[in-house]
Amino acid sequence: MAEASRWHRGGASKHKLHYRKEVEITTTLQELLLYFIFLINLCILTFGIVNPHMYYLNKVMSSLFLDTSVPGEERINFKSIRSITDFWKFMEGPLLEGLYWDSWYNNQQLYNLKNSSRIYYENILLGVPRVRQLKVRNNTCKVYSSFQSLMSECYGKYTSANEDLSNFGLQINTEWRYSTSNTNSPWHWGFLGVYRNGGYIFTLSKSKSETKNKFIDLQLNSWITRGTRVIFIDFSVYNANVNLFCIIRLVAEFPATGGILTSWQFYSVKLLRYVSYYDYFIASCEITFCIFLFVFTTQEVKKIKEFKSAYFKSIWNWLELLLLLLCFVAVSFNTYCNVQIFLLLGQLLKSTEQYSDFYFLACWHIYYNNIIAITIFFAWIKIFKFISFNKTMSQLSSTVSRCIKDIVGFAIMFFIIFFAYAQLGFLVFGSQVDDFSTFQNSIFAQFRIVLGDFNFAGIQQANPILGPIYFITFIFFVFFVLLNMFLAIINDTYSEVKADYSIGRRPDFELGKMIKQSYKNVLEKFRLKKAQKDEDKKTKGSGDLAEQARREGFDENEIQKAEQMKKWKERLEKKYYSTEIQDDYQPVTQEEFREFSECLTK
Repeated sequence: MAEASRWHRGGASKHKLHYRKEVEITTTLQELLLYFIFLINLCILTFGIVNPHMYYLNKVMSSLFLDTSVPGEERINFKSIRSITDFWKFMEGPLLEGLYWDSWYNNQQLYNLKNSSRIYYENILLGVPRVRQLKVRNNTCKVYSSFQSLMSECYGKYTSANEDLSNFGLQINTEWRYSTSNTNSPWHWGFLGVYRNGGYIFTLSKSKSETKNKFIDLQLNSWITRGTRVIFIDFSVYNANVNLFCIIRLVAEFPATGGILTSWQFYSVKLLRYVSYYDYFIASCEITFCIFLFVFTTQEVKKIKEFKSAYFKSIWNWLELLLLLLCFVAVSFNTYCNVQIFLLLGQLLKSTEQYSDFYFLACWHIYYNNIIAITIFFAWIKIFKFISFNKTMSQLSSTVSRCIKDIVGFAIMFFIIFFAYAQLGFLVFGSQVDDFSTFQNSIFAQFRIVLGDFNFAGIQQANPILGPIYFITFIFFVFFVLLNMFLAIINDTYSEVKADYSIGRRPDFELGKMIKQSYKNVLEKFRLKKAQKDEDKKTKGSGDLAEQARREGFDENEIQKAEQMKKWKERLEKKYYSTEIQDDYQPVTQEEFREFSECLTK
C-alpha cells in the first residue's frame, strides 16, 4: 500500500503506465491464443483415441457372456452364479455357445473350421481361451479346539503367503500342476483380495466337443476344491470392421464363507493405432503436442530462473507445473504402449494354437487413457487463469480465496461428525446392509444420503431402533445444519466481495473488454468502422451533466448527492486501488462508511 501511495504522488508517468498496461494486455492475449491452440490440439488428440464403437463392442460382448442363461434354467447366467454346480453349468452352456460360432444361422459354413471362431460372425477369437485357478493351502487358518473333532481342515482367505503351489488331483496335465507366470500382466484386484499371476492353468481347444469333454472330465475329477479361491476365464477378440480389440476377463471368486462372487472386465482398445488417414492426422497432433510441451517447459524454466522462490507463491504456477508433469507422464505412457505393441503384437497374433495374452497391452492402454483424461481435465481448469481478469470470475476467485480459512475450519468440524457417523453406520449395519459392509462403503453411502439416494428400509430392518435414530440425526446435523453453515460462509464472503467491487476495487482490465477493444481497433484500422471521437469531445463534463439533470426534473439536493457520491467513490478508488499494484484486500474503515451513509441521508 505504501508503494501504491507513492505512485499516486507521482511515482510513474501516465504514459509509462499506459504502455505497461498495453504490454500486459498484448502478452495475455498472446498467451491465451497459444494456449487455445494447444487445448484444441489436445482435445483432438484425446477424442481421436476414443471410438464410439468401443461401448457397443463391450455391450454386445457383455450381453453374450453375462446375460445369456443356461438352456432350461433361465435364472442361471454368469451374474447369478452362486454355487460350484451353477459354475459348471455356465461353463458347459453359455460360455461354450458364446465362444464357438462354427456356421451361419442357416448352418451354412462360412470359413475354414481350422480358423478361429468368429463371435457374432464379426469378431475373430484370437488364439484360444485360458482358464486359470488359484488355491490356498490347508491349515492356513486355525480351528477352535472345541470344533476340531467336527472339522480338521481349514482354508483361509487368499493371500500370496497362503497360496498353494503344490500339484494336486491327477497331476498329469497343466491344469493339475502349478505354473508360474511368464507375463508382465498386473495382478488382479478383486472383491476379496489381490490375485497374482500363475496358478493351475489350461487352455481350451478349437473344437467345441473337445472343450466340452474337457469340462466334464475336470468336473468329475474335482478340479474345483475347498481350497479354490478364484478362477479366471481370459480370451480376446478382434473386430476388423472397427479396428478394435476386446480383451475379456470373467472372474469367479470363492470366498472362505462359501458361495461365489462374480465380476468381469471388458476392455475395448485400439492397439493398431495408425491405419487410416485420420489415424495419421492424430499422429500429427501427437507431434504437435510434444512441440507445445517443449515450448511450455522452456517458458516455465525461464520463469523459475527469473523469479526463483517467488515463482512458487502463485497457485497458477503450481497448476502449470502439475499440467506439465501430467503431459510428460502421458507422453511416457504412450511411448511405452507403442513400443510394447510393436514388440508383442506380431508375436501374439502368430500363436493361434495358444492363449494370446493381450491383457498386458490392454491394461497399459487403459492407463494411458486415464492419464490423458486427467491431463485434459486440468488443461481446461487452467482456462480460469485467463478469464480471472473478467469481473465475474474475479469475484468468484476472490470469494474463494477470502473464505478459505473459514472453509478449512468448517471442513475439520464437518469431517469429524461425518466420520463419526460413518463408523457408527459401519459397526451397526455393516453385517446386514451392503452399503455399509465396509468403512469405505459407509463413507460413500453417507455422501449418497446427502444427495437423496438412500436405502432407509434396509437400515431400519437391520436395526429398528438405532436405524431411524442414525438416519434422522444424520440428516438434521449434516444436511440441515452443517451444509447450511457452509453455504452461509460462502454467501457472506460473496456479499463482502460484491460490496468491495461496488466501490471500485475490481480487475485492472477485463478479458472481454480487451478482446472487444482489439476488435474495434482492427475495424477502425481497415476503415470498416468510423473512429470514435476523443474522450473529451465524446463525453460531457460534470457541469453539462448537472444542467441535463436539471432539465430532466431532478432537484438540487439530488444533484448534489450524486456529485458527492462521485467524489467519494473517486477518492476511495485512488486510496484502495491502483492500475499498477493490486495489493491485498483492505476493508473500508468506519469513518469512510459513515461518510458514505451521510451522503445517502443528506
